[in-house]
Amino acid sequence: MLFNELFEDYSNALRPVEDTDKVLNVTLQITLSQIKDMDERNQILSAYLWIRQSWYDAYLRWDKDKYDGLDSIRIPSNLVWRPDIVLYNKADDDFSEPVNTNVVLRYDGKITWDAPAITKSSCVVDVSYFPFDSQQCNLTFGSWTYNGNQVDIINSLDSGDLSDFIEDVEWEIHGMPAVKNVITYGCCSEPYPDVTFMLILKRKSSFYIFNLLLPCILISFLAPLGFYLPADSGEKVSLGVTVLLALTVFQLMVAEIMPPSENVPLIGKYYIATMTMITASTALTIIIMNLHHCGSEAKPVPQWAKVVILDYMSKIFFVYDVGENCTSPKREKEEERRLEGDDGCQRRHKEVRSPLSTRNDCNLKEKRNGNWNKSYGVHGENVKETVNCCSCYKMLIKNIEYIANCVRDHKANRAKGIEWKKVAKVMDRFFMWIFFIMVFFMSVLIIGKAA
Repeated sequence: MLFNELFEDYSNALRPVEDTDKVLNVTLQITLSQIKDMDERNQILSAYLWIRQSWYDAYLRWDKDKYDGLDSIRIPSNLVWRPDIVLYNKADDDFSEPVNTNVVLRYDGKITWDAPAITKSSCVVDVSYFPFDSQQCNLTFGSWTYNGNQVDIINSLDSGDLSDFIEDVEWEIHGMPAVKNVITYGCCSEPYPDVTFMLILKRKSSFYIFNLLLPCILISFLAPLGFYLPADSGEKVSLGVTVLLALTVFQLMVAEIMPPSENVPLIGKYYIATMTMITASTALTIIIMNLHHCGSEAKPVPQWAKVVILDYMSKIFFVYDVGENCTSPKREKEEERRLEGDDGCQRRHKEVRSPLSTRNDCNLKEKRNGNWNKSYGVHGENVKETVNCCSCYKMLIKNIEYIANCVRDHKANRAKGIEWKKVAKVMDRFFMWIFFIMVFFMSVLIIGKAA
């Protein structure tokens, strides 16, 4: 009977006010239940909301005493007038009608309409500090056709209701303040009020630290170790190129997540800086390998390089001889003593059998043979044998001197090549520590942003 009497002459197409010049106040309250998705690339926030609207209908009132104290009823929402409050920054292709849930109608004409909604709103995403970023997404609600002189929107609370929020795995909610705005658009002279809920989100960065940042840091520490590899291994350049390709894969993974904007994310800057450093280390490795393989035909090591690199820097970076790290110091000393002993024996042998003493022996023999021949008058085969013997000695001496000069030149050229190899090894150690320091400070800087 109450229902029939209320809706006998009622029309849900007209604004329910007794005076058309009177403003109808609609109280709006938003409850955030869940964040469905945050699409950074398309800049769309999907959220599950409970939207509560309440207003007074001047034509739906009754005396509850006449109806056995009945003070409220539940009726379908499409039977009563409803404000056309919509989400202004909606980013969904579906423009269907709101969910037709029941409304609660009180005896004094107050209507309360609770409707759940899954909204997709546009959100300007700033990824400058990804994955340690915070985002602010606005949800703006307002009437689509009624201006502020017909329907006014009032905040039920100073912020959105977060008491029923379901914990999200990626985002933390740091507040949802609400602000009422009255805007005059260019199309119309009347003011249009709206309520903007500013959802403040903080990204949980643990997932990205363990899956994107930490592997990059570990890979970047491999780049300086390319300087520690022996030049003869042939793997120095291969290591740098492999590390560069690995970082390129991570860079592509970040690029797929982020929107194509001018703001480069923090982790992207770290990747670019690391890739630049690895490219520089690979280029320096190629240059140092050229120094290592200079060989005996190259120019001697400049004097300044001998003083700065071989004398000072080699002591600072504990580089003494090429191949020294593969043998123990005790064995090296024994090898040096053995070589010194061999050199001493050779020197003593040369002193005993030097060319000068050989010549003196030949001259002495010639004089003795001549004197003996003069004394005894012998001019036969003994004289010829002595002359042939001395000529053989002279020829042998020339051959020995030629061989000695060749060995001497070979040792000098070999020493020249060893010096260039030592220069290359010292420069390897120098750049290894420089790049280790760079990687360390870059890692500390990127982790410091998370604090």
